[in-house]
Amino acid sequence: MKIQLSSPDLLDARTDCLVVGVRENAQQPQSTRKIDKATKGLIGSLMRSGDIDGRPGSALMVPSPAGIEAKRLLLVGVGDKPDVDDFANATRAAARQLCSSRSVSAVVALTEIAVSGADPRARARMLSQAIEEAGYRFNQLKSAKGKEAARRECTVKRVTLLGGSTKNDASMRKGIQEARAIAHGVSLAKDLGNLPGNICTPSYLANQAKKLGKSHKLKVNVLDEAKMKALGMGALLSVSRGSREPARLIIMEHQGGSRSDPPVVLVGKGLTFDAGGISLKPAGAMDEMKYDMCGGASVFGAMVAAAELNLKLNVIGIVPSSENLPDGAANKPGDIVTSMAGKTIEILNTDAEGRLILCDALTYAERYKPAAVIDIATLTGACVVALGHPATGLFTPDDDFADELIACGETARDRAWRMPIWDEYQKQLDSPFADMANIGGRTAGAVTAACFLARFTKNMTWAHLDIAGTAWHSGANKGATGRPVPMLVRFLINRAQA
Repeated sequence: MKIQLSSPDLLDARTDCLVVGVRENAQQPQSTRKIDKATKGLIGSLMRSGDIDGRPGSALMVPSPAGIEAKRLLLVGVGDKPDVDDFANATRAAARQLCSSRSVSAVVALTEIAVSGADPRARARMLSQAIEEAGYRFNQLKSAKGKEAARRECTVKRVTLLGGSTKNDASMRKGIQEARAIAHGVSLAKDLGNLPGNICTPSYLANQAKKLGKSHKLKVNVLDEAKMKALGMGALLSVSRGSREPARLIIMEHQGGSRSDPPVVLVGKGLTFDAGGISLKPAGAMDEMKYDMCGGASVFGAMVAAAELNLKLNVIGIVPSSENLPDGAANKPGDIVTSMAGKTIEILNTDAEGRLILCDALTYAERYKPAAVIDIATLTGACVVALGHPATGLFTPDDDFADELIACGETARDRAWRMPIWDEYQKQLDSPFADMANIGGRTAGAVTAACFLARFTKNMTWAHLDIAGTAWHSGANKGATGRPVPMLVRFLINRAQA
């Protein structure tokens, strides 16, 4: 999809769809007034009749409007004095309508709407990203592309956003560029997450990383099990013992800063399928455990976006990847393994395997002397119970780092909520036989999981993102969300600019 900025005459624009904003109880935007006059009061008439009322996210498609050249006119409600939430609702509604309209081209005037808390660059980014993401479809594994499948495809190929002053246009083009890179990262994360476990194996992920290395000029290194064993990664390798698929540790590097600059390191859980091991999960919805690698997928997405934006920042993505299956060689409750850091871990539940592969990857990350480390993982069902699906759980002992990440989530509309990681919770991980247990009991499961990881990050500025509630949708609209790629990329952009 091509998204560009221009200032066409809206009345003469030969496009499949013209999109304008409608306010609820206030004076209409300039473009809307212009279109209303050319169509002899059509918009005012539709508002008086109640067909469109201007509430944020409301939308009405008008076919073949007389008085303008566009084939369709899409009216989108933006509220009275729209804030960022109102504008986000409006952009999503516009994007959905566009992608279901069979339009190939569109001219969108929503960028002229004044939004509290969003400058022209932010408005262009939000609108472009909404349109890009609305066009996402996962149909790679469907054998037939019949009429029904074709009907569901998004046909939009060319979108023109309405520009304004020369000063704002440069900023808006930057927003479009950011949106394109973020959308590409989100789409990649969705693709990897939606692939089934029999295709997306640890080796498959490693091969995808190598392809991205060539296409996006990333330095890629993949460690096999022999190399991991030589490094002492006993926790990570204990998880893969129950699978016929060998584990892989994937390292991707974007060298955008000087060689002496400490990098930002992203560590993503890459469990390509999690049956729970000997502590077997219930059968219901177990197919969704292919999404247990969405943390790793988000690292892939963030690395692609960093490369496409050519960020002046050193970024390293580390993805420990394995399967967790029951087998005669698999971990057993009561087993004790030794991590790369030399700490011994009593495995009381083999379904708490994500922290086992992450702890060795975090220890490996320390060799880079990073400026900051963020791990991303579908780690605990307890986080879903605590926060539901709107918010990612954020854990860090560093107040400034927490504030920085929360602000990035707000800007990216990819929110996180800070959770406690106090020392009082650490005692729940006590073991009579090892340095620690891999679970802390029934209470505060998301917190004790983060406390476990904190034991391996004492020498680093570190944050943990638990995305168990935000990484995918269940039900009729089942599918990966690509979160938290937008938050991560916003963090990287801000760090690069700083």
